[in-house]
Amino acid sequence: MAWGLPIMRSSWQVDDSADVLDAVVVGAGWAGLGVSYWLARRGMRHSVLERGRIGETWRTQRWDSFQMNTPNVQTVMPGDSYDGLDPSGALTRDQFVALLEDFARRNALPIEAGTAVSELTHENDAYRLTTSRGTLLARNVIVASGSLNCPVRPSWAASLPPVVRQIDASDYRSAADLPDGAVLVVGSGQSGVQIAEELAQARRTVFLATSRVGRLPRRYRGRDIMVWLLECGFLDVRREEVIRLAGRIPPRGVLGSLHTISLQALSAQGIVLLGRLTGVEDGDRLSIADDLEANARFADEASDNIKRHIDDYISRAGIDAPVSEPDPAETVAMHRPNPAIASLDLSRSGITTVVWCTGFKGDFSWMRLSGALDAAGQPVHEDGVAALPGLYFAGLDFASTRKSGIILAIAEEAPRLVDHIAGPS
Repeated sequence: MAWGLPIMRSSWQVDDSADVLDAVVVGAGWAGLGVSYWLARRGMRHSVLERGRIGETWRTQRWDSFQMNTPNVQTVMPGDSYDGLDPSGALTRDQFVALLEDFARRNALPIEAGTAVSELTHENDAYRLTTSRGTLLARNVIVASGSLNCPVRPSWAASLPPVVRQIDASDYRSAADLPDGAVLVVGSGQSGVQIAEELAQARRTVFLATSRVGRLPRRYRGRDIMVWLLECGFLDVRREEVIRLAGRIPPRGVLGSLHTISLQALSAQGIVLLGRLTGVEDGDRLSIADDLEANARFADEASDNIKRHIDDYISRAGIDAPVSEPDPAETVAMHRPNPAIASLDLSRSGITTVVWCTGFKGDFSWMRLSGALDAAGQPVHEDGVAALPGLYFAGLDFASTRKSGIILAIAEEAPRLVDHIAGPS
């Protein structure tokens, strides 16, 4: 599939304020396109508004070598199935964007590219969307602009010396783009470990400030781990149960695109592991918590728990699966700083760049709807359905289950939301 396919222009851009669409979708990523697919199948007049191009966040907030964490067999859109020769492979950033463009073209979805929404209000029984191209009115609005597109940094990040370059994971592109010198990667979640590994492979000196994040093996007992997790029902655990077990919505376990990534494997590549950063001292000295061992142990235990869960499922279902084999990333010894590092002097360590991999949130500040957002500015909803009639959210992380926020979830989420919009048949 070629990248850069022409974008369709909707014939439903509203100039007459009396013309009210059945629905407007905000965002043309995988979630928005999935919802549009089902709106079209139900014959609903709608438009998909996208501030940039199809898959804009994937184009502009992923590094050059980025690959999907779901295997090809699961990286499919509604109505499609994988028929390629590499079901366990992982699409690159550009391949995934091409997949989205191809899906929109094949299904003739009404995309309004280059149309940013600046305000969403409600009046006279309709939603009014003020955009860079004019105004739209709709009976229903499905917000699919993403809940993980605005980087979050600790408040004290602003106290770091200005000579140190600071970027977020969404701004990182490659090791070659960074200034010479050592790099401090903060956060050992999905982006943090993958970026740290890439930097180490580019022969950069890398410090990794770890955090309490679980880990998944890439493959286990003959299958990709995601295939097992989908089949055994692990991904169908409800959001409420996840919160009950963990006390909060936890970060997703670390999963390398093509191989297992562990803290011990990263340390074996020369990456200096640190505990969690807690603040700045004396201008350019960072204080570090004494929790490296605990963070590594938490990741190990999470992997062991996942394996036991799958083993139990294999046993109950009577599946003839091969026995487990040791994963080199999980059996290699961890190299620990000796003595342990309790504080880090940025200048003496030669650190010229800090890459913040400390999480994301959604930007919904353009929604001027009382009751639509909570005190933190995030959506109030139940399974994607807002308390306000006619307002919906698609593609939110952990919206309903562990599966929510993963590409394969939209095949179930989109028709459910559209059925709610259409009402009883």
